[in-house]
Amino acid sequence: MKKGNQSCLTEIILLGFSDFQSMRELLFCLALIFYFMALVGNSLILLLIFLSPTLHTPMYFFLWNLSFLEIGYTSSISPKMLANLLSEKQTISFWGCGCQMCFFLLFGVTECCLLCVMAYDRYVAICKPLQYPYIMNYRECAKLAATSWAMGISLGLGHSISIFTLPFCGSNRISHFFCDIMPVLRLTSTNTYKNEVANAILTMVFALVPLLLILFSYILIISTILMIPVAKNRQKAFSTCSSHLTVVLLYYGTITAAYIHPNSATHQDNNRFLALLYTVVTPSLNPIIYSLRNKELKTAFKKLVAKLWGFLR
Repeated sequence: MKKGNQSCLTEIILLGFSDFQSMRELLFCLALIFYFMALVGNSLILLLIFLSPTLHTPMYFFLWNLSFLEIGYTSSISPKMLANLLSEKQTISFWGCGCQMCFFLLFGVTECCLLCVMAYDRYVAICKPLQYPYIMNYRECAKLAATSWAMGISLGLGHSISIFTLPFCGSNRISHFFCDIMPVLRLTSTNTYKNEVANAILTMVFALVPLLLILFSYILIISTILMIPVAKNRQKAFSTCSSHLTVVLLYYGTITAAYIHPNSATHQDNNRFLALLYTVVTPSLNPIIYSLRNKELKTAFKKLVAKLWGFLR
């Protein structure tokens, strides 16, 4: 840390679930199971899409990106949380806290943008099917994915640097299991009003705006589907969107419940458990949601298993 920064902290104590001593072993087991599911499930989707030429389409290209960032998203939080659940000294280094916040923001913002891009992909596929190959060509898909990642990287780095260059000379205790923005800002020994305003604006731009665009896309999608005369075709169109819509509702629902609440002790406790949902549980459920009703993924998985079985025999 530069001398002008006047930071006195070398490590930060993550209180996490220390006030739930009787539940720590149970929380560790559950978190470990869901983290393992997230790693295996998303890695399997990455492998299936990479190895199956039939899945080299825009929809699966964006799903590949989503699975990749889900691994990074949960891995930025889960390993340290699991270690602290088993340790009496629940600490993280000052710079480790900064890196954790940076990657958490990076993957979180990228996911918001990517979910918006996936909604646009479904809009073009259903509302403009004849133009779909031209609009969603490889070059445009790469641009959309790269833009999502660029937004996540720029916000993750920029916002983390702006916070961790503030002076930290007060308390080093955070009542959370990871370095979230507002708990870290409360540790600073200076006025953080500008940072809090900047955080609110960035949340509006990178979280609320993508959500509104997703909702607008689905209004157009649903209105188009309802005009399809054949019931079987309507059902097929709905099925191509249901997985993505479920993931959006799950992701935004848990984040909204965690961050929009009164600032009381009870809600802070609830916030920690809600944070477990969107950092550990949701990334483990997304592969299940996408593969549950997806015949192409199921077929690719069966072919992969058959090849492995034939190789082992």
